[in-house]
Amino acid sequence: MSTIGIVGLGLLGHAIASRLIKAGHTVIGFDVLPDRVSALAAMGGTPASSAAAVAQSAEAVCTLLPSLATAEAAILGAGGILAGARPDLAVIQMSTISPTLTERLAREVTARGLGFLDCPVSGTSSMVERGDGIFFVGGDRALFERWQPVLESVLARAVLVGRVGQAMVLKLVANLLVALNSAAAAEALTLARKAGLDLSLALDVLNASAAASSMLKVRGPMIVRGEFPAQMKLDLFMKDIHLMQEAATAVGAPLPFTDLAERLYAAAQAQGHGGEDLAVVVTALDSASGR
Repeated sequence: MSTIGIVGLGLLGHAIASRLIKAGHTVIGFDVLPDRVSALAAMGGTPASSAAAVAQSAEAVCTLLPSLATAEAAILGAGGILAGARPDLAVIQMSTISPTLTERLAREVTARGLGFLDCPVSGTSSMVERGDGIFFVGGDRALFERWQPVLESVLARAVLVGRVGQAMVLKLVANLLVALNSAAAAEALTLARKAGLDLSLALDVLNASAAASSMLKVRGPMIVRGEFPAQMKLDLFMKDIHLMQEAATAVGAPLPFTDLAERLYAAAQAQGHGGEDLAVVVTALDSASGR
């Protein structure tokens, strides 16, 4: 068993910490919000006073931060991971950030003689709590093989997809499909509701049909109930959509469907739903239809 640090104990960080603890690993964690650190302690983790303090005790540190700026600060900033890193530390960067920043962080970390893995996770926090989802990994094969058993004690699969930065591109590709499939589920269920169908029954039938998808299963029940507890907050997901668009511009890939979906998500955000799950995009359709 290993001693693993986690910097960033939001929904996804908490879920990963829980899986690591259940697998028998020692987890040391830090978050800028004290209640999140208290929640880690309540489930058997060890609180730390800073990212640097986490890095002083852990063999590897996973970062799960909400923005590019917070991810960069957690690794490179004063009181950050590099400030407290032990000589053999591995930094496992799991935040959804840009491929460009991922590559720069890797250069900074490896210049210190430390290990770096580009390791975003595909799966909502509730999926990860159940052990569902997958790690996309970019980086050195030997370093990946060293930490693969730990990653696969959290989720069933961790797959090396290429060099640093390429795993982050694949995560944006995955989130693009999440964005489109979730918006499609909202649009489809809006049609079913307006046509007078029993929505619960319609959802059950659709999930057994050729139209089934992971996002219909995850977000369909929220849409049916009209309740949107956050598995992925819309505010955070808008950041991901903009990263997709930036990555596509950089390589010359057209994203016509994503651009249309972005307008719907932005409309729901403008209505004050940014703290709710991205399934709340259905409210933008309701507004457009005059519900």
